[in-house]
Amino acid sequence: MSSKTRLANAAWEALMGTHAALMKEFQAEPIWGELSMREYDVLYTLSKCSAPVSLSELNAHVLLSQPAMSRMVERLVARGLIDRGRDPADGRGVRLSLTPAGAKLQREVGRAHAVSVARALEHLEREDLIELERLCEAITNRDEVRT
Repeated sequence: MSSKTRLANAAWEALMGTHAALMKEFQAEPIWGELSMREYDVLYTLSKCSAPVSLSELNAHVLLSQPAMSRMVERLVARGLIDRGRDPADGRGVRLSLTPAGAKLQREVGRAHAVSVARALEHLEREDLIELERLCEAITNRDEVRT
């Protein structure tokens, strides 16, 4: 195994360990109320969309299997947090968006979660946070860099 392969795997393990530790910390926060963290993730993802999205578009940004996403969307629709509308371009398709109640709940939980995130990373210097964001974006957008 090459030294770059070993280094890449060490970096990956550090990233995954950090993710697991932070997710456990965030899960323990008393901010979620009636939402699970996964439900919040769906509401947050929809809040970033400028227009209603299909289930497959939503699923591309949330770490859930398609069947699990479908069931979660059903529950969130039933709770009045997500609206399901017809796709004007495809009469059989469905477009998803936040309801006003879903947007309000997302903002309320999101404000508290933002404080939790800031507290978890408060020991990092400003320059470290900028570099962390840059590195994460470089990993996420690696296909854009190659083309």
